[in-house]
Amino acid sequence: MPFTVQLGLLLALVTALMSVVGFFLKHAGAVAAPAVLWRRPWASTVALFRSPVYAIGCVVATTSWGFHVAALALAPISLVQAVIAGGLVFVTVVAGWVFHHPVTRREWIGVGLTAAGLVFLAATLERTGNSAHSSYHDLTLALAVGGATLAGAALVWRARSGPLLGVAAGMLWAGSDVTIKALSGKTGDLGLAVIVHPFAFVILALSFFGLLVSARSLQIGPVVPVIALTSATANALTIAAGPAVFQEPLPQGAGALLVRLAAFALVIAAASLTPPRMRTPEPT
Repeated sequence: MPFTVQLGLLLALVTALMSVVGFFLKHAGAVAAPAVLWRRPWASTVALFRSPVYAIGCVVATTSWGFHVAALALAPISLVQAVIAGGLVFVTVVAGWVFHHPVTRREWIGVGLTAAGLVFLAATLERTGNSAHSSYHDLTLALAVGGATLAGAALVWRARSGPLLGVAAGMLWAGSDVTIKALSGKTGDLGLAVIVHPFAFVILALSFFGLLVSARSLQIGPVVPVIALTSATANALTIAAGPAVFQEPLPQGAGALLVRLAAFALVIAAASLTPPRMRTPEPT
């Protein structure tokens, strides 16, 4: 595996840890801020940033986003997102040991399944780790980003719970991540001009909308399932974009392909374990 790809995966690991810390800081600030109002997005954003803790969380998250951009420019998107998917492991560790949030055994099991999925995924790297793989067809890219955006927006319109809004935020950020990967392939030709490329405005819009939706999901919680589902959704969709959009090669042989599919299934199963069980309300 080339050094640049290894460096990209190291940056992805840093991204995973910093994004989780940023999530918990934003949660601490969001729950103390006024409720996010969809009809007043700018006012809601200003109200959130009046909380110093939320602002610090956004600084940490933005720094992790910078590492994420660098990782996507150096390594295949599916491998980058597979490493970042390990952020689910950091969620439970950081929640319990740093921020003192209760973590259930159900959530720890989800972490174990995610770790197993990443191990299986690492066993099927093969030719995928030989380059950054940023080639794509415009129509395929538009369908992937547009589909994630529309699905996320529709879920925001219908969702009334924190975990579902977390899924919606993950969809929007997946659309942003896929666009980042597409734009990273143009840096060699455009240089600094990439900041005025239409893709840059798509990234900005989806990132801002996702940030607002994520803040609302953190306000109505519960925090550990919300963070885990947001991360799992964004990573699962972005990993799928590797072969579907950027023509990353699939493993050779039926056995290796089945192992990779099993790895994805384990990550999805881990995400399904994170929402808390519904409880019957006690009679008043």
